Amino acid sequence: MIERIIIIDSIDPVIFFGTNNSNIQLIKSLYPKLRIVARGNVIKVIGDELELIAFEEKMRELEKHTAEYNLLTEENIITIVKGKNTNIPVKQENLIIHGMNGKPITARTENQQKLVKAFETNDMLFAIGPAGSGKTYTAIALAVRALKNKEIKKIILSRPAVEAGEKLGFLPGDMKDKIDPYLQPLYDALEDMIPLAKLKEYMETKIIQIAPLAFMRGRTLSDAVVILDEAQNTTIHQIKMFLTRMGMNTKMIITGDITQIDLPASQPSGLLQALNILKDVTGIARIDFNKKDIVRHKLVQRIVEAYEKFDKCESKKGIKN
Repeated sequence: MIERIIIIDSIDPVIFFGTNNSNIQLIKSLYPKLRIVARGNVIKVIGDELELIAFEEKMRELEKHTAEYNLLTEENIITIVKGKNTNIPVKQENLIIHGMNGKPITARTENQQKLVKAFETNDMLFAIGPAGSGKTYTAIALAVRALKNKEIKKIILSRPAVEAGEKLGFLPGDMKDKIDPYLQPLYDALEDMIPLAKLKEYMETKIIQIAPLAFMRGRTLSDAVVILDEAQNTTIHQIKMFLTRMGMNTKMIITGDITQIDLPASQPSGLLQALNILKDVTGIARIDFNKKDIVRHKLVQRIVEAYEKFDKCESKKGIKN
């Protein structure tokens, strides 16, 4: 009899072991000749050497499955341990990654699919379009996939902290408390894709970093996917500073909605200037999203269309006057 230690370190142990350790209890029942003790992210197993080797191979298969799908059911365990393939989920068309509870996160529209394809062949991408078109969500899914596939070492997400009706100084709390509301949409997307315990670990170890744009100054961002969200609210100097942070083995995705600029009227948008200056640069792609890409509640598309109609009417009035 020998002892072997197996460390499950690439996934959330809560998902792997199951609620109230239901998964590990099932695993124990499938290996009655082995003595198995699980604690934290460590499995200690005692038994015959050949059985231990076979057991570890199956545990690694289960770990790989859990990492890919963020899900491990009793059916998955039985299927993998017994070597059958009937219950393994079939990959969906335009799948990017599996989110929480195995939810497939896909490129749902033509322009989302263009963004996925452009990510493969370009190191810098501009995704421009209205609220709800999925540009930021798709960008974050691509970043999470690259991290899971070990193509990069970190994800860096940033937004300009521009007031839209409220002044930072009047918000309660310290600087982190003041800035976090601006970054909440990024947290929300990550929580859809990464188990909370793993996300917390990634953020504590700075594998995933979420910071306001001002914190990018002076850095060189290497081995990363870097996403700048709400880029229409950057100044000319801010976006130039951001774009020139790019290091080796890094991809940047810049998202923005040029119809929702919250900068003062006297302050030109850095995104608009960057799009014009960089339009012919090799290695940079631009994907324009539109109201057909809106994947939120059906009313969002109607709201966007109503505002477009209103803006056109106001423009015509201005010309007449």
